[in-house]
Amino acid sequence: MSTNQSTSTGSATDATSAAGVATANTSPGTADGARGLVEHWIAGSPTPGSSTRRGPVWNPATGERQAEVVLGTRADVDLAVQTAAKAFESWREVSVTRRAKILFAFRELVDRHVDDLARIVTAEHGKVLSDARGEVLRGLEVVEFACGIPQLLKGEFSDQVSTGVDAYSFRQPLGVVAGITPFNFPVMVPMWMHPIAIACGNTFVLKPSERDPSASRLVAELWQQAGLPDGVFNVVHGDKEAVDGLLEHPDVAAVSFVGSTPIAKYVHETATRTGKRVQALGGAKNHAVVLPDADLDFAADHITAAGYGSAGQRCMAISAVVTVGSAGDTLVEKLRQRAIDVRVGVGTDDNAEMGPVVTDQARERIVAAIQNGQSEGAALVVDGRGLRVEGHEGGFFVGPSLLDKVTPAMRVYQDEIFGPVLVVVRADTLAEAIEIVNANPFGNGTAIFTGSGEAARTFQRKVTVGMIGINVPIPVPMAFYSFGGWKDSLFGDRHVHGPEGVGFYTRAKAVTSRWPHVEGLSDAAFHFPSSG
Repeated sequence: MSTNQSTSTGSATDATSAAGVATANTSPGTADGARGLVEHWIAGSPTPGSSTRRGPVWNPATGERQAEVVLGTRADVDLAVQTAAKAFESWREVSVTRRAKILFAFRELVDRHVDDLARIVTAEHGKVLSDARGEVLRGLEVVEFACGIPQLLKGEFSDQVSTGVDAYSFRQPLGVVAGITPFNFPVMVPMWMHPIAIACGNTFVLKPSERDPSASRLVAELWQQAGLPDGVFNVVHGDKEAVDGLLEHPDVAAVSFVGSTPIAKYVHETATRTGKRVQALGGAKNHAVVLPDADLDFAADHITAAGYGSAGQRCMAISAVVTVGSAGDTLVEKLRQRAIDVRVGVGTDDNAEMGPVVTDQARERIVAAIQNGQSEGAALVVDGRGLRVEGHEGGFFVGPSLLDKVTPAMRVYQDEIFGPVLVVVRADTLAEAIEIVNANPFGNGTAIFTGSGEAARTFQRKVTVGMIGINVPIPVPMAFYSFGGWKDSLFGDRHVHGPEGVGFYTRAKAVTSRWPHVEGLSDAAFHFPSSG
């Protein structure tokens, strides 16, 4: 394969260099060349906690260890939870208008620091800067939605349900809630959770991925600058010990999770066993169905971007293409040419369209999946293995790969590869394509490319998938809708953000009231009434 690649020799921006805001405590003498230590954020300040364990933070573009992150203990988790529990006592009493003002201030600060956050994400995740900026902006949409919390928390009222009796309902926060989030969107996915949870009156403990932890530090500082009281938003870094500490902590009322399906099942089972409310979003195998009447150039362009953008490390990435009838050979040729033309390079190169994958282990797993697909009988149309970027030979690069004539029985189809690998499955009819989509255990997102409104309507009604795109390859809903799939892509009753997010982070009370007639006087004021 001859994939075009950028040849910039400038290294990705270091995670400690966000303009004007520290993201790690610099400690040049730390082991293995690490340039900083990423600490917890508890009670409004950084802390190393009680653990002596550390994890590496890699620069995926160079393969170098650029920082270390503390791996928290259960004691660190307990400190964060107790801090949040104490803060909840006063935060829950703050008026919705005051909370909204803080959300608006946070929104302005995030908007001001989009580029700073994007550079941190690129340095630790590897995605190109334009993609990282897009991630921050999509997270910002949820913050903007949460700014409307006074409207979102309005209850219901029924007058005179019986003689002299009224009935009404309102919603209250749960308490301390936790978010456990993945490496692929270190800013956006946590923002699916904490802005809404905090706006609803909860306090929050975030456990971000230990692979790219630094963005959460800047987010914590921006919350503080916005006026959020210390202890309302906390960050605990770590691995399974920290995760289990949150899942089993008696003072955590709810857990939001995004990650792989096996871990989502574990999170759901463990947390619900201890009485918690849980939303656990799992893995995906997202299909794009392409009919012969589609604009095949349009479809190939968008499928290529959806499959290889962010090196395929998206839970909504298109990873399986189902061609229908005569669309097959023509579309595969168009996809082949576009895969070859993808510009692979370091994330800070403005000409790059795709960066490295997050770790060397991820690269090895993706390479093995390509080999397995070929061994199972798939036709390897484009081979991205062995890709090297000049000046960054140690980076975790794997190029766009395309396999044709894949069947649902093959592992390369069944597994969530989470890398820049597209597989093509052939179907004779739309009905057969729908059967293929519905037989898959995942149900996160899917798309159809067609010029037929009838076919699109049939598809959207019959597929057992939670999010559907019609000539839209990555159908991530806007923040005022809710995000979530079906089947093995979601464990729990409610999706994230949007109206279901508000419902998840609150619980309703219904009140029936009667006020008998009494004589009495009340004080009156002549100034204009105000809230606060």
